[in-house]
Amino acid sequence: MIKKTLKWIGISALSITTLGASFAAHEWYAEKPFLFRAYLDRAMVKMAFENPETLTSLGFLESIGIKGHNAHLDDVDPANDKALFAELITFRKGLMQYQDADLDENQQLSKDIAIYLLDMLDEFEKYQYHNYPANQMFGIQSAFPSFMESSHQVNTLEDANNYLSRLGEVKRKYTQHLIGLEKRESLGIIPPRFVIDRVLDEMRSFVATPSTENILYTSLQSKMDKADSFSAEDKQTILAKTDIAIRESVYPAYGLFIDYFDKLKTTAGTDDGYWRLPDGDKAYALALRFFTTTNYSADEIHQLGLSEVARIHQEMLAIFKAEGVDISNGYLAAMNEFSARPEFYYEDSDTGREQILADYQTILDEIDQGLGDAFNIRPKAGMEVVRIPEFKEKTAPGAYYQAPSLDGSRPGRFFANLYDTKTTPKYAMRTLAYHEGIPGHHFQISIAMELEDMPFIRRFAPFTAYIEGWALYAERLAYEQGFQKTPADNIGRLTDELLRAVRLVVDTGLHHKRWTREQAIDYMANNTGRAERDVVAEIERYIVMPGQATSYKVGMMKILSLRQKAKDSLGDKFDLREFHDAVLKNGAMPLDLLERVIDSYIAAKQSAPA
Repeated sequence: MIKKTLKWIGISALSITTLGASFAAHEWYAEKPFLFRAYLDRAMVKMAFENPETLTSLGFLESIGIKGHNAHLDDVDPANDKALFAELITFRKGLMQYQDADLDENQQLSKDIAIYLLDMLDEFEKYQYHNYPANQMFGIQSAFPSFMESSHQVNTLEDANNYLSRLGEVKRKYTQHLIGLEKRESLGIIPPRFVIDRVLDEMRSFVATPSTENILYTSLQSKMDKADSFSAEDKQTILAKTDIAIRESVYPAYGLFIDYFDKLKTTAGTDDGYWRLPDGDKAYALALRFFTTTNYSADEIHQLGLSEVARIHQEMLAIFKAEGVDISNGYLAAMNEFSARPEFYYEDSDTGREQILADYQTILDEIDQGLGDAFNIRPKAGMEVVRIPEFKEKTAPGAYYQAPSLDGSRPGRFFANLYDTKTTPKYAMRTLAYHEGIPGHHFQISIAMELEDMPFIRRFAPFTAYIEGWALYAERLAYEQGFQKTPADNIGRLTDELLRAVRLVVDTGLHHKRWTREQAIDYMANNTGRAERDVVAEIERYIVMPGQATSYKVGMMKILSLRQKAKDSLGDKFDLREFHDAVLKNGAMPLDLLERVIDSYIAAKQSAPA
């Protein structure tokens, strides 16, 4: 995860403007460029050329006619990893040439963020195989069709031929992935049996789909239909080739994975926590540090979760009582009674699903127009609500956000899971929209991407506690600004905050306290009242993403504490919009560095004339 996110920063660093304006010959080749930012950006840019898929996702090279990368898939040969770590050692040595005394406050912050990431990566190297690349949440088996559907644009015949070229490279890429999977197997890093079963079910369903009904075919067909540049003959020819490529290239590539996991499942066990892996306890401690950007121990996080669960239960019970719900039998019975009300649910039909998407968009449009008292800064990029592709809905999360392209051709996207309409109660929709969209991920991620005066490592930094902490904070901010208008909406907000508190308990329970999958499912079900399908999907997510789920609540609590610190220090001088400026205009960062930024904002505000 750490290596992947650092690569993302590098890929995201390719900015045409900066390439033209900042990197004169000296700055590109010199051991020590004159400009500190040039040194940071140069290293990131050099990494970018190795990742054609993310260049496509960013979508700005196409605007100047550069499309060659769109014909290729990433080179994922594990043999390349040694070179990456060696490059980072060289990068660190060069970074230390810039003395702290010669840097201004903003440059120093950039340097400290880079050093933080490098330190984490250095520790991570010995645990680089402690993960499950093929998994039911975001696995390599679903990543390729998702990428082709969402990111590969098809507006010309060249684009369509590039699409076909990529279909032809799937087997090469999947063969490289197999090398990494076999390496993990040799180290005793084998996914739990349920993960293998989920992945096999997904892949078998994928290859059982007639090629002309596969998302790789139907998505291309739809894109060509929307473009004006294709003749009927062009479409027929391209689609005929696509049919052949899916049957003769893509499906056989998936056959490699199916055969491998069919054999591997006989050796997989039912213990699910990181503790069962070689040095799993140390790997989990590192994961907690990376995702929370704190030194909290697993036991401290566990206890924090228990405390927050109890607090939120009491707050919800008070609302239930006021709404006429029987609370005599405790939280779970009250939540079940409340959530059973039929008026909270949409019709289980295509019409019902279309209405969900429309209502999400209405919610987002409303809050976007009503945040003048809370924000000075707004992202330039727009956003839209779309459905998670149906082929992966069954095992996908309830929602996720996709950043806009850098050239503005693709807006930010809030993907909603509509597999089961019962998992989208109306009382929870506002909170989810505020988290994934406005003022949550869309504001934070898009604003950071648009900070053109910042080095790339600041604009695309992968600090989950900050990123997810902001999105959870955004849920509460929307409530404070009056957008959760009913007691039911507030229950939706508290339900989601409760989920994040429960995550602290079950993540550490699974990976540190050696809980079974069933223990974790029971705890979450009994303390949230969520639908069984949701609970199982959540717990299985934490099993394949150790530590990540703890970042939300830790980050939110830190942002709230910093806001209170600013209020207490500034009194009448406190301005919520300026506080949000300080948080958002500096990009994602570790929480202790965020506190340094807020302390600087407080000091500047205190010294400013009245």
